[in-house]
Amino acid sequence: MHLLDTCAHLLTLKKQLRRNGPLYSWGKQKPHSCGELQGNQVCQSVLLCVLFGSGLMKQVCILNLKSEGTVSDSNPHLASCCELLELILRKGLQQPVLSLAHRDYWHCFEQLLHHDACGRLSSVSLAVQQTTACSKLITSQGRGRFFIRLMLMRRTLGNVIKHMLHTNRVIEWYCPNVAILRNEEFVEPFLSLSMVLSEMNFKISIENCSFLDESWLLPVCQIYEAVPCRELGMVLRYLDGRVFVLDLLQGSQAQVDMFAEPGDIIDEMNGISLRNASNGQAGVVLSKLKGQPLSIHLIRWRGEDGSIYQPLVKHLRQLKQEKPSLQFGPKPASQQDRASGQKRGQTQCVKDGRILYGVHLLGKANIGMYGGKEVLQHAIPVVLESSQARKEVLLDVKETHLTCIDKSNKQELFQHHFPEISCVGRFGSQPDLTIFAFCVLDSPQAGKQSGFCCVVLQAATSSECEEIVNRIAAGFKHTEWFV
Repeated sequence: MHLLDTCAHLLTLKKQLRRNGPLYSWGKQKPHSCGELQGNQVCQSVLLCVLFGSGLMKQVCILNLKSEGTVSDSNPHLASCCELLELILRKGLQQPVLSLAHRDYWHCFEQLLHHDACGRLSSVSLAVQQTTACSKLITSQGRGRFFIRLMLMRRTLGNVIKHMLHTNRVIEWYCPNVAILRNEEFVEPFLSLSMVLSEMNFKISIENCSFLDESWLLPVCQIYEAVPCRELGMVLRYLDGRVFVLDLLQGSQAQVDMFAEPGDIIDEMNGISLRNASNGQAGVVLSKLKGQPLSIHLIRWRGEDGSIYQPLVKHLRQLKQEKPSLQFGPKPASQQDRASGQKRGQTQCVKDGRILYGVHLLGKANIGMYGGKEVLQHAIPVVLESSQARKEVLLDVKETHLTCIDKSNKQELFQHHFPEISCVGRFGSQPDLTIFAFCVLDSPQAGKQSGFCCVVLQAATSSECEEIVNRIAAGFKHTEWFV
């Protein structure tokens, strides 16, 4: 049976049990004594058989995860596996009778440190401290989920479960007639599963955790690095403690670089979390970072498959009510777009979510001590007439610099930050307008003053040439005041 099928079956059982009354609740339960729960024997045995009958959960979970080697956040089985772990850790957890606070499995992990009898919980202690200190987590559910992911990544989940089982002050919170952790028949398979998971390689993001309070499904999170600028040019809207992008100002750095779109969330700036932000907090943070390079963590409203990230649906509806022109849906692909995409796809590739342009490096030449735009029309013919060997290269135009990579051996040929570039432009004397060049400060040689070097390249099409020139120009336009 496929893991996802198993999860669907379990969740169906979960709904059926909930319909039978509060005694069969999996999540937030009202306080009940173990005696009250003894009537749950039949349903409980069915559930436990589904989970551990013939080692089903262990076999399905491990086989599906191991089939893809290193487990990353893109693994379709990761969220389902984590949800099953969560259901088991919650099952039979009794609520305190004389307290209004809701007890969750995160509190069990927290209490391990207070009741440690073996003195070997240093790794758990560090993980608990890291979880508690994470400002992106608001609820105990979010902290518990973060802790599980942390344990999977550090390969210590099995040891944590072992410590829970022999810490009486913690394990007594679980009802012996209901909890898997206190059932002799099923605790061993679960412990075995935890130990096997601890041997696997989980390469998952710890920073992308702002939505663990709501869901195991993680959004697309990307980092945008911006040079110091006067303003980013984004209109922001604060909803439920999150900073949404409502609009981009025409001609601003945000609009030119197209690093964000309405509906995206600014999650973090230069390590400062904006989770649970109050109105105006993003502006206060930006003012403190004035004159510094920016590293912005963005949460995209689109999921990996291009559809709306489900936990954001209600927020996007609110944004659309405020600005009806906003469109949140899959982009329709016209025939012209598809034809253009096919043509561009032959000359472009994608690396880490960025477009790399397939161009030809025609050569370069030293042009002396002046690097103004006027020299391009004279410098480009000099390079072309020198008949230097053409090279197929990949040009990566990033937010702060551009990099040229040899297409054949992936070796980096050069890297120039935008403040080093004095000008960029197309060669107007050629009919198809595919040749472009930029002037950059040349590397100083021993005993000689450094001058300017003209680098000449050729794009596949005129439109692609124009796009590259515009992106380079936008890059050093936003940095020129800072140089």
